[in-house]
Order: sequence, then structure tokens, then C-alpha cells
Amino acid sequence: MRTRRSGKCTAARTGTLGTLGILALAACGPTQHSDNAEPAPHTPARIADAPARLPVPHGKGSKTPDDFNGDGHRDLVLNDLVKSQAHADDPGIGIVYGGDRGLTPGARQLLSPQRQAAPTKGQLPAVFDAEATCDLNGDGFTDLVISTDPPYDGQGQPPVPLQLLFGSPNGLTGKAVKLTIPASARAGNDWPDQPVCGDFDGDGAQDLVVHASEVQLTFLRGPFTRTGKPRAAAAPIPAPGNAPTGPAADVDHDGYDDLVVRTAQGTGTSAVVLGGPAGPTRTGVTLPAGIDVALGAFGKGKTTLDAAIGTMDGTALRYDLPTTAARGALHVPGSVLDAGDFDGDGLSELVSSGSQLRVFRGRTAGIATAGMVTVQPPAQGTTRVVTVGDYDGDGRADLVVRTFAGETKDTVAVYPGTKKGLVAAEPSVRFSSSGFLER
Repeated sequence: MRTRRSGKCTAARTGTLGTLGILALAACGPTQHSDNAEPAPHTPARIADAPARLPVPHGKGSKTPDDFNGDGHRDLVLNDLVKSQAHADDPGIGIVYGGDRGLTPGARQLLSPQRQAAPTKGQLPAVFDAEATCDLNGDGFTDLVISTDPPYDGQGQPPVPLQLLFGSPNGLTGKAVKLTIPASARAGNDWPDQPVCGDFDGDGAQDLVVHASEVQLTFLRGPFTRTGKPRAAAAPIPAPGNAPTGPAADVDHDGYDDLVVRTAQGTGTSAVVLGGPAGPTRTGVTLPAGIDVALGAFGKGKTTLDAAIGTMDGTALRYDLPTTAARGALHVPGSVLDAGDFDGDGLSELVSSGSQLRVFRGRTAGIATAGMVTVQPPAQGTTRVVTVGDYDGDGRADLVVRTFAGETKDTVAVYPGTKKGLVAAEPSVRFSSSGFLER
């Protein structure tokens, strides 16, 4: 249930694969890791080796996730791009478009606040980060929810920091619009942020849930207009915590998407909030305290979602949500978690990252340490999972990873899923986000 998190980091030493391995599975052998890797020296970013720029493919609309140009191929979003030099401003958001054989680094697009953001009181935001993706207006083109930093005088309710950039046959073109949240759907003076997409009321349209105040959620019913206005928005909904987490999933198979709400951004308990005709109004099972939560079909059944909760001491497992009929634990360090079905058998693999990167295979008997794979990171630096998704259209999840070596150097790589899992010794796609610095 984890996607699009730019803060999932693993400090790592040495590697020969030249990508960002975290969910990268089998073909990598055992390796030694250290949490104290020396930072790489600050050197200007090099773009000479960037793939030649290609036009964004023209699409007609699709139901493929993260498909901004609607051509039926999944696209990739990258925050925290490398900079032209150390301490320079963040250049913006990078988009790599997909094709018949997966991601095509040449078909790339830089989204910047100077070109795409909507101003507030005549001022453009400095922060411009991708937060969530879904087709908010139902036209067959995925849209991007972006977080900004509008000016605020410290009095009353602050402006809504979220903006929407709509997909089109040519991708993410045009200017973003501000998300409209009626005053009646807000509470207190908190920033309405942490958006989660999902069909929480079961009407077939994508909705948004955002944080409303200390323990309340704002539910915005889709579809949304091109001006950023939801179809409807009710009063804030009481919640078990203040940190809604996505992506959403129909945990109890009742036709309504559900989401996880955490009590805190750091270590804390969380709960599954269940959707229904009125939206996500019912609090379900409470999950143990931890740093991260991932949902997947880790065992027991291919149609039943399970929860994995990462802690500093290991991973707690709750099977058969929403009732948590069975429990277990992996006594292996690793507090940041991801899930994906890399071999296409209907069961999810669990990726755990900390000082080391480990992959646990989904089995009908449940996840165990037997058969665990330790992944060798690609290079010295900080290794991070970007996302998990099917980028080559073969029905199996692929792993996108990234390694940073200072502010001006990185490597992004895609490890493809196969019938045997992630077994390729080399990534199918490899590039640097420095290519986005080209004008």
C-alpha cells in the first residue's frame, strides 16, 4: 500500500549494480552495509550522459495507474531531483513516461513552480512536491496532486497548500490549479495536507482525503472539476489519528476503499479507517505501534490483505484484515516497508529496509525469514525505494530504486519482476535525474 514516498532511505556502502536497490530482489547477492557511509563530495551535476530527449507519447486515455498521458503505460514521478550544484534550489518534479518496453528516460518532463504552479497573492511557491496520483476528473488521464508552500500571515486558517495538475493526451501540461476545500470541510488552523486518493464512497469516482485538524479528516468527493473543485465536501470526520496514509485499498472487500490513519508521523499506533456510502467514517482494527505500515497479500490467501508494521526491533505481521485473525513477527531489523507481487503469483513480497535491504517472499503459509534475500545496493550513498509498480506491462511488479551520492549525483534504476521474482543482475532501465536539468 506504499507508494510515492520520497523519505524512505537506507544508508548503504558500495555496490556494483549502479541503481537504487531496495525492492530489488533475487539477483543480488549478500553484501555488507553501514549506516555511516561517508558522504560523496559535492560536484556539479553532469548531464552529458543523459538520454536524448524524446517527445512525450500521445495517448487516448486509459485505466492504467500513474498514466498521465493515457497511452496505457505507467509513468514515473520523482521528487528531490539532483541539483546543478550543492545548495541550489530544488528544480522541481521529474516525470519519466512509459512505453512498450517500460520507462523511457528520454521521454521526460520537468515540472517546476515557475512554469506550472498557481500563484497565491501573486507569489509563486518555492516548494513543489508530488504527493499523490489518481484520475480526479475521470477523463482517463492520471492527475498529480502537488504540495506547495503558499504565503501565510499566521492568523486564521492558512491557505490550502495542495494544487492539482491534470493529465492530458500530451501528459502533464498547462498550469496547476488550487485544490478547493470549502470552509465547512475544514477544522482548526492546521494546513490541509497529506492527501490520499481512493474511491471511499464506492461511486466509481476518485475522491481525496486530507488531514483536517488534530484528529479529523476532510473527505472530498470526486469527480473534481478542472478548476479544482470537488463534487461535494461534508463536515470534517473524526479520525483515530492525524496522519492519513496511502494509497487506499479495499481491505474488507465491500466495494469501498479504506485507508490507514496513523496517530503520528514517527513511531505510533495506526488504524484502518473503513470507507462506506458516506466516505471513510468508520474506524476498524487498530494496528500495533511502529514507524511504517505496508499492506499486501503476504500469506493465507491471494484475496485477503494483510498488514506489516515496521519497528526498530523487527516487523509485526497481522493477517486477514480487517479482523487480524492471525499474527506473527519477523525478528529482522528494518523499519521502512514496501510490498509488491514481483513473481505474479498473487501473493505480495515484503521489502524491509534499514541498515540492510531485505526481501521476504509471500507464501500461503505466511512470510518467514526462510528464503530471505539481502539486496546489494548499487553504489556508495543513500539508497531509497522510489516506488513499486508494473512498468513493463507484464502483470508483475517492478522495483524502482534510487541511490544518492551528495546533492548533485544519483542513479535511478528499474529492476523488472519475473516468474522467479526479481532475479536480474542488472536493471532493465538506468538513468540519473540530472537529465531533468536540461532546458
